[in-house]
Amino acid sequence: MNNNMKKLLFAVCCLLGLTAQAQTSWKYGDHTFTMKGNLTAESYNQKATGVVTFTNIPKDYEEFEALYTQFLGKTPHGTAAMMPMAMEIYGRDRDEGLRCIQLICWPSNVNSVVSQLKQKFGTSQYAPANDGYHQRYLPAAVLKGAKPENSYTPQQPYTVEMKASVNKHQELQFSGTGTVLYLYIMGDGWDTHQRSVEIIKQPDSELHQVFNCPSLYTQCKQIRGQWPGLK
Repeated sequence: MNNNMKKLLFAVCCLLGLTAQAQTSWKYGDHTFTMKGNLTAESYNQKATGVVTFTNIPKDYEEFEALYTQFLGKTPHGTAAMMPMAMEIYGRDRDEGLRCIQLICWPSNVNSVVSQLKQKFGTSQYAPANDGYHQRYLPAAVLKGAKPENSYTPQQPYTVEMKASVNKHQELQFSGTGTVLYLYIMGDGWDTHQRSVEIIKQPDSELHQVFNCPSLYTQCKQIRGQWPGLK
């Protein structure tokens, strides 16, 4: 087969969605992040999927921002996978976590996320540490292998698996312009085994943002045992 035929065959395969999913990786210090998938804001594919793996939660806002702007923020699935990372950073440090949430979230989504995490991660006389409403382990509930029976201990490297929602893309009709993409993050912390996340892509930006994600901070199944935390 000559080169022209190979190029033609490759183009046809791309149109049919038959090409293998390319996998890329990115490093920050000794932390490694990988991403593969074919979810895109440009077109709807009901069979599209995405997978993001990482050895560690970003240690601070500086690493998180670099990861977002240089790598994961360039795809819908990469951006979605950063939401549980931001939630975990918020659990460790409220100020750093807030900056991370503000960075990757559509402005109207920030207050919704933060107000819920304050309740889920904070304790009070009405919700002490041993109360079922206090769920500091929520960020781990969407990581592969984590489930209530094993104290939400995920496999390593940490893995976020995603697939296209049954809902097709929509063009934003208010408060700006952009395409909203719907996807599911898989997770065993809920009976549905999936969490719906909305990602928005504006035409003048190469980066995506989390438009809405209430499913990620919805009460998950009560843990059994002691949560070991995340690296």
